[in-house]
Amino acid sequence: MTRYAALLRGVNVGGINLKMAAVAEAFTDAGFTDVTTILASGNVLLTSRSGVAEVRKKAEKALRDTFGYDAWVLAYPIDAIAAISQAFPFERDVDGVQSYVTFVSDPDVLDELADLEPGEGERIERGEGVVYWQVPKNSTLGSAIGRTMGTRRYKSSTTTRNLRTVEKILR
Repeated sequence: MTRYAALLRGVNVGGINLKMAAVAEAFTDAGFTDVTTILASGNVLLTSRSGVAEVRKKAEKALRDTFGYDAWVLAYPIDAIAAISQAFPFERDVDGVQSYVTFVSDPDVLDELADLEPGEGERIERGEGVVYWQVPKNSTLGSAIGRTMGTRRYKSSTTTRNLRTVEKILR
């Protein structure tokens, strides 16, 4: 049995509003165990005998079947989330700065995002299956990654969490 973090894309932002208790119930009904949710932004901890690809597929199906929307989930063993957090390349707590991790399942998309030209005050660095980035507060959506992530191409293979949320997933 492996403990996973399932990261739901676009939940409780942009019109897809789900109650986390209902998400936990859908995942339990799909056969996952020890299901808990973190915050209201689509972070689910669960246990499964399945590998990453099967967890992702089963979670997406549970959400699509239960809630009727085009669900996208990225799944990681919890120890991979810990390694991603530990590898954060920038200073963690800087006044006036937002720190993010974009999780990416498609290597081509990872290359594209890591190669973006940072905007003013923005920092971008490629990690193992992720892109780390920082931007001045209140400039997230207008940043190079923020503008890029809003396009359809990235919907099925990326999701972003601020560093504080990543750390809460690990507690």
